[in-house]
Amino acid sequence: MTTLTERLGYQADDRLAIVSADRLGTCHAANAGIYQSMRGGVVTTSALMMPAPWARHAMFAYRGEDIGVQLTLNAEHEVLRWGPLTHAPSLLDGDGGFPRTLTDLWDHADLDEVRRECRAQIERAIVWGFGITHLTSHLDALVFRPEFFDVYLDLACEFALPIRLGGPDAERAAGFPLRALALEEGIAMPDRVVIVSGGRDELIAAINACEPGVTELIVAPALATDELRAVDDEWADRVAMLEALSVAGGVGEIAQQLGVKRIGYRQLRDAHPRTLDATR
Repeated sequence: MTTLTERLGYQADDRLAIVSADRLGTCHAANAGIYQSMRGGVVTTSALMMPAPWARHAMFAYRGEDIGVQLTLNAEHEVLRWGPLTHAPSLLDGDGGFPRTLTDLWDHADLDEVRRECRAQIERAIVWGFGITHLTSHLDALVFRPEFFDVYLDLACEFALPIRLGGPDAERAAGFPLRALALEEGIAMPDRVVIVSGGRDELIAAINACEPGVTELIVAPALATDELRAVDDEWADRVAMLEALSVAGGVGEIAQQLGVKRIGYRQLRDAHPRTLDATR
């Protein structure tokens, strides 16, 4: 069977890394840090949280980068809140925003409202001019319940986009064969997903640990601002990660020395049979 790396034009034993910056749209510090690390650093892709308060700012700063949509149904912060783009009463908690927890979402969400809201987020990104490269799910809300995963997979098929899915560990945690279901539909995804927190040492260790195939390394860089300190308890890690991702940190050169090739989701989308069919 042809591996994903071979479909992308590489050798089967090549180590490829998608360096993905999360939390685009949440605040100015995140937007600025992510675009800085994409344009002058190591990051190769990001995904926009369309309902988040700084999504429109991210749209105005967009220059054709490799950007997907992070389908968002939760607002987990205590002081930073956002809610649905559509009329979706079942997706609101007591203070008018998305639920803070996955359990609250899963217990109360109407699936028709979930589907309508997620489609609206994708369609708004298209209207705003983003050449969407992939879909992700904020907090994996659409991954670990079969009925929610159906929405995720259906939208990936409808819009001919790759998705973020974890490896075999994610399947075991979910309790159903989510990767096999996606592959049956011809949906591309990384071979594995790794969340990287901390700074330069942790990032280099994660790059060095990449196995043959496609590994998505998730980071969350942000500028050191009073705004970030006020809204994000993990602000110090965000700032340290931005420093690690800067050109001066030399992480890109180290990745080359370690034999790890950096790619984005755009390559997965463009090598994706459904995408090729949809664009003919």
